[in-house]
Amino acid sequence: MGIKIAPSILSADFAKLGKEVRKISDLGVDYIHIDIMDGNFVPNITIGPNVVSAIRKYSNLPFDVHLMIKSPGNHIESFINAGADIITIHTEAEIHLERLIKKIKSYKNVNDTKKTIQVGVSIVPSTPPSVLEYIIHELDIVLIMTVNPGFGGQEFISSQLDKISAVKKMIQERGLKTQISVDGGVSLSNATDIIKAGADILVAGSAIFRAENTEKAVNDLKNLLL
Repeated sequence: MGIKIAPSILSADFAKLGKEVRKISDLGVDYIHIDIMDGNFVPNITIGPNVVSAIRKYSNLPFDVHLMIKSPGNHIESFINAGADIITIHTEAEIHLERLIKKIKSYKNVNDTKKTIQVGVSIVPSTPPSVLEYIIHELDIVLIMTVNPGFGGQEFISSQLDKISAVKKMIQERGLKTQISVDGGVSLSNATDIIKAGADILVAGSAIFRAENTEKAVNDLKNLLL
């Protein structure tokens, strides 16, 4: 099926973040998902580009930097220079969305200068999929939030399964290669339903980093996806 796993380091042990990133990378996951929060767009505050740069040496996996911040256009260059491979921005945080999407795609990837930066757009649970109608052809990833962003460990909002299906239909009708990533409350118990709805990438934080056995948690998800 080609489903990919993207552990969210929001749930990692920040006292040993580099080691956590290396450990999870060695378990055969596909991306490292990095949540950037500014205490404004969402109530929590997390990390900045200096931390992204510091952990870059611990993994060769693509870094998906998820900007849950206001005025994301003011900060994209800093995160690209820090080693981001994918920049994901929110529809709710940017008025001139198409312009910013094109700006992100114009940057070279500092990890591989033959590539350009990939771009994702995220929508929170209350935002309808119709906002993607005129931009989805520009996107590498649509990130569907299945919790209200700001904190890890929240419960999955099941109504978002219909949104995943609606976005999948939009992609298929247009013959696009855009991937759907799902972030928020993802666990072994609901992963099958999320995949059936149309997800390509599962962002899992607590389900992996806060499991009693991280390796088993990753393997359980992998085995479920086979």
